[in-house]
Amino acid sequence: MTRTRMAVAAAAMAGSMLTGGVLGAALFGVVSASAATPAATTASPSQSSGSSGGGTGAAPNGTFRPNEDATHESKESAAREAQEDAGQVPTVP
Repeated sequence: MTRTRMAVAAAAMAGSMLTGGVLGAALFGVVSASAATPAATTASPSQSSGSSGGGTGAAPNGTFRPNEDATHESKESAAREAQEDAGQVPTVP
């Protein structure tokens, strides 16, 4: 193989690697950026009504709402219940 052909082959390989890297970074950057942003969801009326609902503990307006169900309360520690009574998001099990 002559030097010219080797140079053309090397340039073609370098160009394809560069193009693949740019395309990969562009596609991966879009996917990872959308995964880092939380999806906006709306609560249905059945999820937002009632004060003893199970769920995640977050009310639709973003304030903490403790789970006051009797079976849930019986499994909680005193420290967790104290945090809930104080209006804090519990950090203890």
